[in-house]
This record gives sequence, C-alpha cells and structure tokens, in this order.
Amino acid sequence: MSKNKYSLHIKIKVAQEYLSGEKTLLIIARELGYECKNSRTPGHLTRWIKQYLAYGEAAFINSIGNSSYTKEFKKLVVEEYLSGGYSLLDLSIKYKIRNEYILSRWIKQYNANRELKDYIPKREVYMAEARRKTTFEERKEIVKYCIGHHRDYKETASIYDVSYSQVYIWIKKYDACGEEGLLDKRGHHKTDNEVDELERLQRENLRLKRQLKESEMTVELLKKVKELEGM
Repeated sequence: MSKNKYSLHIKIKVAQEYLSGEKTLLIIARELGYECKNSRTPGHLTRWIKQYLAYGEAAFINSIGNSSYTKEFKKLVVEEYLSGGYSLLDLSIKYKIRNEYILSRWIKQYNANRELKDYIPKREVYMAEARRKTTFEERKEIVKYCIGHHRDYKETASIYDVSYSQVYIWIKKYDACGEEGLLDKRGHHKTDNEVDELERLQRENLRLKRQLKESEMTVELLKKVKELEGM
C-alpha cells in the first residue's frame, strides 16, 4: 500500500471538519474505517490537523524526494526537544521533519552518545550492498515502523540506514512467525570451530541455501518494484 493512501483533499477535509467543530476526531476516524478501540484515534490524524494549523493546505503538498538533514541541524532539533517545551510531534512539524519517529531516532542516538551524521537520502536503496548489523530490538522497531507506515520499505530503509531487502525480508519473517521470526539464532550455537567437519559442512550448506533464498527474494522483489515504477 502506498504511503500516499490519503489524498490532499481528504487531509484538508479532516482538518477543516475537526477545527470547525463539525465532527469529533473519533467520528472522523471511524468514517475513515478505523475501529478506534478504547476510543483511541490514529496519531496521523492529529498530525494532519496540527500541520494544517501551522502551514495551511501547503502542508500536504509533497516535495520531490526526501529531505536532507545535516548533523548540525539534527543536534539543534534534539537539544531543543531535550530542553523541554515541545512534544516530538510539535517539533517535527515546526521543522518540517517527515514524522516524529525520525526525530525519536535522533534523540536515541544523541542520548547514547552516538554520532549524529549528515543524512543525504539515496534515491535508490534497493540494491544497497552494505548490511549493517542490527539488534533484535532494532529489528522490532523497524518492522513496527514499516507496518505502521503502509509498508513503505524504501522510506523505512532510508530512515533506519538499512537495505531495502533487509526490511522486506524482516517483514516477511514477521508476517510468518511474529517477533520470533526476527530473532538471529545464529549466536545460540557453537561456533564452526567447535563442531566436527560433518556438522560444519551441514551448516555451510544451510547458510548457502539461506543466502540463495534471500537472493531469490531480492530478485523477485526488484522485478515487482520495476513493474510498479513502470506503471
């Protein structure tokens, strides 16, 4: 499903109906098809309303490509958040950051004393060769973000600095096995040097099969992406 599921017209209509007092947020959400258990409404509806208040209809006109963020800009925004006075949502709207999840990630990096780096979005992340190592908690966060944003693999890969195929494979594993599918079980066994030759060969065979399967999935995925982009 496209991240542009809702049109400019719908977003403006939601903001205007709520701000005029014509409808409550709960009624609007249910009209859009949300169940709203315990009367909780989707966060992006509140975002649309606040964006409209800040920038009017222009808030929903998508720019071409992703925004670039320098490390100096990231630090400025993070420190403003940590000084208090703004929520993640309000600050992301103020500085026109795509969503509060991006800002939340910067804050986690800053608090962990990890270097904030310049972000220059790559227009093509499908064939990214580098696969950085991720923790189980990171994979859960990445999958949660991707599913919560209409399974936009490309945006998720760019935000979390992983490859398109990594995100795609994690989502497939999550759909099939839940969070257990995101576990990296390779570290729960003896190392190759600690087993006999037969088991070592068996492991190597399994690794090659897994790599082949992932390669086949990536090739199939690329075919689908090219078909969609050619439409």
